[in-house]
Amino acid sequence: MRAAVYARVSTTRQAQAQGIEQQLDRLRAAVTERGWELDDQHVYRDDGYSGARLGRPGLDRLRDHAALAGLDVVVVAAPDRLARNYVHQVLLIDELAGHGCQVEFLDRPMSSDPHDQLLLQIRGAVAEYERTLIAERMRRGRQARLRAGTLLPWTTAPFGYRLDPDRPRLASAVRVDPGEAALVAQLFDWYLEPPGNHLPAGPAADRSGGAHPEGRAALEHGQRARHLA
Repeated sequence: MRAAVYARVSTTRQAQAQGIEQQLDRLRAAVTERGWELDDQHVYRDDGYSGARLGRPGLDRLRDHAALAGLDVVVVAAPDRLARNYVHQVLLIDELAGHGCQVEFLDRPMSSDPHDQLLLQIRGAVAEYERTLIAERMRRGRQARLRAGTLLPWTTAPFGYRLDPDRPRLASAVRVDPGEAALVAQLFDWYLEPPGNHLPAGPAADRSGGAHPEGRAALEHGQRARHLA
């Protein structure tokens, strides 16, 4: 039989911890044990992709190759490695079966028996519930930290500030950038100047090195005010 294997880990940290390599080693061993044929091009993997979404590069290539009737079986460690959502699991299994490619799970072998299909549905529903519960807890935790002022709502600092690169959303780690802060203070000083005041002499005020004429001072003041508004 022409076999393929598919492995997935949800986070980059899991991928760096070699979790996906362990999956692939196990899958390859299972294919060899069954005497199936496995070509290197039919080893599909998704490093750091959530199983809650169908848009995954490795999974897309698997589906494309299966559509060409080039595979007989795809081996996956467990249903939640294929997809977290039960509806997605059924969609993928039915799609692959329609191309003559069956799906075999190592941890939870399934058959066409109604009891196995019911068990697959229950497991898929439990996995989806757990994913939703974790996501909701994380959302509420972030909201609580935002209200307490310990978590920043952005990861790009406003002009004049610097963030901790290792903890960009930690409010207590925000630092003032002295150079940018001085420029901001100067801009606000200019904004508060009376319209009749001259701009400071220098390249920033006039390329010739002198102050602007009286008539242009009011215009420049208005332009600064619009920029700061």
